[in-house]
Amino acid sequence: MSARLDKLIEFLKFPSISTDSKFKQGIDDCRDWVHAQFTEMGLKSEIYKTPKHDIVVAKNQHKAGRPTLLIYGHYDVQPVDPLNLWTNPPFEPTVRDGKIFARGSADNKGQILAHMLGVKEALADKKDLGINLSFLVEGEEEIGSPNLDAFLESHKDILKCDVVAVSDSGMVGPGIPTLTYALRGIACVEVKIKGPKMDLHSGVYGGGVRNPALAAAQIAASLHNEKNEITIEGFYDGVAEPQQWEKDQWKSLPITEERIKALVGVDSLYGEEGYSYLERVWARPTAEVNGIGGGYQGEGSKTVLPSEALLKLSFRLVPGQNPKDILEKVESHIKGLDLKGLTVNVEMGHSGTPYICDPFSSFAKLALSSLEEVFGKSPCLIREGGSIPVVESFKQLLGADTLLLGLALPDCRCHAPDENFDLDCFEKGIALNKALIANLAK
Repeated sequence: MSARLDKLIEFLKFPSISTDSKFKQGIDDCRDWVHAQFTEMGLKSEIYKTPKHDIVVAKNQHKAGRPTLLIYGHYDVQPVDPLNLWTNPPFEPTVRDGKIFARGSADNKGQILAHMLGVKEALADKKDLGINLSFLVEGEEEIGSPNLDAFLESHKDILKCDVVAVSDSGMVGPGIPTLTYALRGIACVEVKIKGPKMDLHSGVYGGGVRNPALAAAQIAASLHNEKNEITIEGFYDGVAEPQQWEKDQWKSLPITEERIKALVGVDSLYGEEGYSYLERVWARPTAEVNGIGGGYQGEGSKTVLPSEALLKLSFRLVPGQNPKDILEKVESHIKGLDLKGLTVNVEMGHSGTPYICDPFSSFAKLALSSLEEVFGKSPCLIREGGSIPVVESFKQLLGADTLLLGLALPDCRCHAPDENFDLDCFEKGIALNKALIANLAK
């Protein structure tokens, strides 16, 4: 374990935050490290430049008549804010209680490194994997992979594959093998609201001039009704109910509402009426406020009417919904509100299409048998609420389905302070990679 853990610690030390230009050097250094790992294990690795953060592609020698597996991951990570809530600095990896704590540990460095090390060890053991293998590791996943579709389109010849494997999702619980067959899509919006040309005295002008911060709250409040249904006209067009076998399987999973409440630290759960917690987060679309602000944020009072405010929104989408269509409907909804006295700009952010595949296909069955071989028990079939936009791109541009072999536990704190990755899951991931390749070769 020591050599494997050392590699993981090396990987996690890079501050490869893709959304913040101050970390460009960390991104570039991390890219070079990934490239070097592939080269050292004997794969042919190349760095492909993009307008922002680069893509690393590595391959073994492809031979006719063999199945081709493409393994995808990303080396970029989320910002670390709020920094004061981390127990240890986010880029100084720390092992506690069988877990490694660092930004990117679960999302996605620990998970993609498990595949990299599995291949490295398999090559060292027998030189020939018995399959055609390609890796694609990018640096823009956390900002919506803006350059990846164009890259896939222009490099179909070198990325052609029969199936894709991705470990960038979660497990139902410790020791429970999990295959995810559907992901929600995403559509993001930033609303900038401008009122008076400067902050105003809230006593002198309050009640007579429109308050942008209050308008931001009003826009946010307009998104749902009292049943927590989304009020945007046409938002639910095309949304299908999950099948009965899915609902039955989800009821059998060890994910109770009490467990979720304890995990996230709340005394009650909340959401669209008429649906269970798992149905809400796996099979229903959402509208969420990711950020809202305007006016004085310091200690004590400063009685101002702020000149501007900001609202950041994201919409998680399910199969049957299209991000472009949803963004147009969101913009129409906001512009249809009574916002006289203000200038409101709706800026579209990144988006990704929902994904669903057949969990009983031949490749899915192969993945299920590999999971059972490594974990010693039958896998669970789940959907997941998060988004990995590239998997739908693989389907549309490469014609290949994706096996979502999540290794992160529910308490991994992805995108939050004290993000962590269970080291047993790391070990199991390495074994899973070897089993998957061996079963494909058969």
